Amino acid sequence: MKIAIAQLNPIIGDLPKNAQKILEAAQQAVAKGARLLLTPELSLCGYPPRDLLLNPSFIEAMGITLQQLARDLPPKLAVLVGTVDKNFQAKTTGGKTLFNSIAWLEAGKVKQIFHKRLLPTYDVFDEHRYFEPGLQANYFTLDDINIGVTVCEDLWNDEEFWGKRSYTVNPIADLAILGVDLIVNLSASPYTLSKQRFREAMLSHSAVRFRQPIIYANQVGGNDDLIFDGRSFALNRQGEVICRASGFVTDLLIIEFDQEARDFKLGFIAPDYDCEEEEIWQALVLGLKDYTRKCGFSQVVLGLSGGIDSSLVAAIATSALGKENVLGVLMPSPHSSDHSITDALALAANLGIKTHILPIGDLMQAYDKIFADLFAETEFGLAEENIQSRIRGNLLMAISNKFGHLLLSTGNKSEMAVGYCTLYGDMNGGLAVIADVPKTRVYALCRWLNRNGEIIPHNVLTKAPSAELKPGQVDQDSLPPYDILDDILQRLIQDHQSPAQIVSAGHDPAVVEKVMKMVARAEFKRRQAPPGLKITDRAFGTGWRMPIASNWLAVKNTYQTRSVPTPSLTLWNGQNTHPRMK
Repeated sequence: MKIAIAQLNPIIGDLPKNAQKILEAAQQAVAKGARLLLTPELSLCGYPPRDLLLNPSFIEAMGITLQQLARDLPPKLAVLVGTVDKNFQAKTTGGKTLFNSIAWLEAGKVKQIFHKRLLPTYDVFDEHRYFEPGLQANYFTLDDINIGVTVCEDLWNDEEFWGKRSYTVNPIADLAILGVDLIVNLSASPYTLSKQRFREAMLSHSAVRFRQPIIYANQVGGNDDLIFDGRSFALNRQGEVICRASGFVTDLLIIEFDQEARDFKLGFIAPDYDCEEEEIWQALVLGLKDYTRKCGFSQVVLGLSGGIDSSLVAAIATSALGKENVLGVLMPSPHSSDHSITDALALAANLGIKTHILPIGDLMQAYDKIFADLFAETEFGLAEENIQSRIRGNLLMAISNKFGHLLLSTGNKSEMAVGYCTLYGDMNGGLAVIADVPKTRVYALCRWLNRNGEIIPHNVLTKAPSAELKPGQVDQDSLPPYDILDDILQRLIQDHQSPAQIVSAGHDPAVVEKVMKMVARAEFKRRQAPPGLKITDRAFGTGWRMPIASNWLAVKNTYQTRSVPTPSLTLWNGQNTHPRMK
């Protein structure tokens, strides 16, 4: 039996187009001799549909589309389609009104429905909000082959691999007990760096433990802040990867199951990436491309400061959308250095993108005149610095409104973590492209980009980073060196280390204290930021649910005696001074 995986890139909510993509994949699969076609989790509506699932008309339309798709598909091809199914018992027995389901379509009919058993509620997932868990092991028989059916999280509960159980049941173990011939998994697993190696190691362990060949079919594409990398694969009973689809692109993968050997034959294995920077680059390009396209934009605009962050974002945008669809705007002030202009223009020339220069000196003077009386007898400071950033943000938004361009925010994760950014200024935008990329990784990506020739100008890589909002300003006037800051942030945000643990790793207690305070009080800024593409397992997006008004820093020392002293959190009330910065 030949089994095909349709690694699809759905548009959330676009039922007709998604159904058409499934139909086209089915026709290609038949042409390649496939008997069974697998599509990703919720492939009919796209993942994650979020609160669209609360709309009864959306659920009804999905059911109608599923029935029509069954009639349109090649009659001799069995197809597993991700969809939802109504829980008709909910009104009498309680529970959610929907199941996250897989429909087996064949010969013009919906032959069987299977329900997802394990519903994740961590990080970006909130499936208990919408779905009732299935209670039965799922399998069907096709041409005398018993095929176990699982959905995404159903594979993520092997207690031997994890050292614990997160759920009371293990669907793979249940299917092994039933004696199925192979297990398929339909997934919509969001991308994070190095996650593919983890997936393959986890499923390899399960394949060996239960002596089961496993197929993993994953969604691809960008949906809001989430990126799906695809890289669908299959493992034989020995836990060896015998085929793998390409990453970050749609694909159709053919796998052959040998019924006598009860195992898969060796197929095409897409190579892994040469380095982490290449993988991240592919993810960010796809995320930006899909966010722009699926939101109805064709062109983007961004501010070019001559700095490394805007340079990287411009390069990503050019790769994702083409140089003709990227506009870089230079907005020099009297505090801007000469190299800010020359570096930005050199970058634009390397990329081939259009630029426009809008000097803001006269606008700054106009603000000074307006505030002359109110600001009299006060020193130049944060308010005046931030006016520059907000002038630039206002100009960029005007261009976005006038020409229908999507405005890209260029702040990185280090800045977002500590609030080194200006609300209604450089934080303006419809998408924060590198908001989950730490500053040190920004430099690494730019060096990787330049591996075969200069794209990012050399001076951008070597000069001290600066917001240039006052004479002689550099980022390290307000922040620790980025290698130190990023290590502290990694330990604090992603590794959940205590201050004492961070200090024991060699960091200055005073610096740790300062960084923790900045991270806590910048939460109100992050809540108002544009969505940022997620590439790590702890991003400031859908999966980050920290309170804004919190006094944890003031009381935490009551519960841990070995931590460094930390100050109480001063809540923002419209008058407090926050680090701007940039």
